[in-house]
Amino acid sequence: MKLISILGSTGSIGTQTLDIVREHPDKFQIVGLAAGSNINLLAEQIREFQPQIVAIENEAKLSPLKDAIANVEKQPILLAGKDAICEVASYGDAQSVVTGIVGCAGLLPTIAAIKARKDIALANKETLIAAAPVVLPLIKEYGVKLLPADSEHSAIFQCLQGIPEKALRKIILTASGGSFRDLPVEKLATVTVKDALKHPNWSMGQKITIDSATLMNKGLEVIEAHYLFGVDYENIEIVIHPQSIIHSLIELQDTSVLAQLGWADMRLPLLYALSYPDRIATNWETLDLVKVGNLTFREPDHQKYPCMQLAYAAGKAGGCLPAVLNAANEQAVALFLQEKITFLDIPRLIESVCDRFHGKNTTKPNLEDILDADQWARKEVEELQDKFQID
Repeated sequence: MKLISILGSTGSIGTQTLDIVREHPDKFQIVGLAAGSNINLLAEQIREFQPQIVAIENEAKLSPLKDAIANVEKQPILLAGKDAICEVASYGDAQSVVTGIVGCAGLLPTIAAIKARKDIALANKETLIAAAPVVLPLIKEYGVKLLPADSEHSAIFQCLQGIPEKALRKIILTASGGSFRDLPVEKLATVTVKDALKHPNWSMGQKITIDSATLMNKGLEVIEAHYLFGVDYENIEIVIHPQSIIHSLIELQDTSVLAQLGWADMRLPLLYALSYPDRIATNWETLDLVKVGNLTFREPDHQKYPCMQLAYAAGKAGGCLPAVLNAANEQAVALFLQEKITFLDIPRLIESVCDRFHGKNTTKPNLEDILDADQWARKEVEELQDKFQID
């Protein structure tokens, strides 16, 4: 029985993790849950999984949450606020913490979990992108595992099992191409939020769906792969794979290429991160290659997806620039979702912020440097947004 806590329990990652717990009650038990503001779903989760501790970030929702679970016999410890998320992350006997909080908001809770010697099932890529120079030394210092729980890095991690050290030559990250994969680049100027949220393959939250449409998600995954697997940026490649069946590949020194395949289902990488190194039998639909029919690939269009090159440039620059890139992207995506800027303004705004930061970069940042850079970038987006504002 593995004891786990979930950060972001009412989001896409959290609900799919709870599906796994529901299917395997003999393998997993919930210790803590943390969510943003969805009290109705959180109350249902409390009734079903009986956690020891629960946090809701929106402090105004604490009293309604208490009322919603008043008839629950086994009452959890109830907390509210940003610090409460960190308390759930570090609480009790949980062996593993699933970090499903979207964006850089997951950084401090992840650090809290590491310092409490919890293994990390990392579904929040922004934590490593923004703060790898801080997070990776902590992983080593506290002797915990950092296990990728997103599909691409889980695929790479699975392919690397049993591979000798220094045998890895290249990483190939596959991308669906997002909502506008088959749309001519000249039509992107008029796309709407509703258009961008229609992902062809995956069911995800709004922010990551927009990141998929800009391909910033893949650029961020390049930075994450660099830190997770120690591969130079020149040896990390992105390939458009519309079917989303091959989740990523590795090329070895002898030119052998290994791939991990499966249906577009986030439960598989989540299950592997929680059960590693074991493989747990499931009743999920198995991959039928005849049903799939064709697997196709194409080079990404750099004119159509400028965010990719912004991410490569930030990753190579290192220091605090990846944190700036990530924060600027979060803010720009939020403005687009609010229909305050256009889709094409997202990369323009991010590039403007990154250009302004170059002279301020720190090569060996500490946590304070990274948090300061994150806040600086968000303020810069606020200052710049008027230049991009839709009339």
